Amino acid sequence: MRTIPGCWALASPRFRYTKGNTIPIDVTFDGQTQARLFATAGSESLATAILPPNVARDFQKSSLMVAVAGGTTFQFNLTSTGPLLAALANCVTKVKAEGVGSAGDFSKPAVAKPVVTGDAPPGAPGSAKPKSVGKSGTGFVVSASGHVVTNQHVISGCTDVRGNLTGEPAMTLRVVSGDEANDLALLQAPPATPFKDFAKIRDRSIRSGDSVVAIGFPFHGLLTSDFTVTTGIVSSLSGILNNTRFLQISAAVQPGNSGGPLLDTNGQVVGMVSGKINALKFVRATGDIPENINFAIKTGAIRDFLDNSVVPYQVAEVKSELKTAEIAGAARAFTLLITCTAAEKAEGAKK
Repeated sequence: MRTIPGCWALASPRFRYTKGNTIPIDVTFDGQTQARLFATAGSESLATAILPPNVARDFQKSSLMVAVAGGTTFQFNLTSTGPLLAALANCVTKVKAEGVGSAGDFSKPAVAKPVVTGDAPPGAPGSAKPKSVGKSGTGFVVSASGHVVTNQHVISGCTDVRGNLTGEPAMTLRVVSGDEANDLALLQAPPATPFKDFAKIRDRSIRSGDSVVAIGFPFHGLLTSDFTVTTGIVSSLSGILNNTRFLQISAAVQPGNSGGPLLDTNGQVVGMVSGKINALKFVRATGDIPENINFAIKTGAIRDFLDNSVVPYQVAEVKSELKTAEIAGAARAFTLLITCTAAEKAEGAKK
């Protein structure tokens, strides 16, 4: 795919620019990649810049951008850039045709939508339709009977929950139970589903500094259709504000990893990946960009949940260590991509 330069603008009532002047803007992506842009002031409070291809690529793949312009710092959460990219494409069209000064409000496409007055019949242009969105996450099989666990927020508000191993057809999963307080959900595969193996839960407590492997399906539809494997360590035995239900881990996770297994060097489950720190809120609170601060639900909460649901899971003793590739190979038999459809309102409730 060829990336063309995009168009990007910053606006603030604190700006005092002179229209037509060139404004330097320093941008940082995920606290690592840096670039300097030169924007053109379109008005006293608005500056518009053309993104070079390399900066546009960083913009698309990053989750946080910090920009400094005119002594003002801006932070942008880039985890949902779809609408922004559409606006950028529209800006490029306008700038190419009429110059930077014509960019104006490029968030709106030039083609107007049909306007319908009065009560429109179902299916007519302009009639209200219930909106739905696709959701995805990860889950893992924990019993020979085909029980699957994932995060409750992965399937919250969903209909038609489905799951599949890499390379296998998707199957409909029945929702058995959920624990919103602990963000856990139990699903059931159809009878006689031929899973070759299921995950075993480590019986011995994990320690700070122990190595871990996270398996999951981040950014499904944008990245590989196979699961991804990341490694790290247990950074802490508690989460935010000393919440002892969580582990803090350094293994990188992204949206879509939620509900996936966190494994030790024996390939046994030591937690369930649940999320990462909100980088945007953290920057606003501290002024620093967090790195490798991710969280997993401890096995104690998972086992209590499975016990209450009468699921015949298995625990395992620590054995000889395996190579990461061997751990990932074994996890292929029990790690599922979870997909479902949810009402737009339910999707927006929790990421």
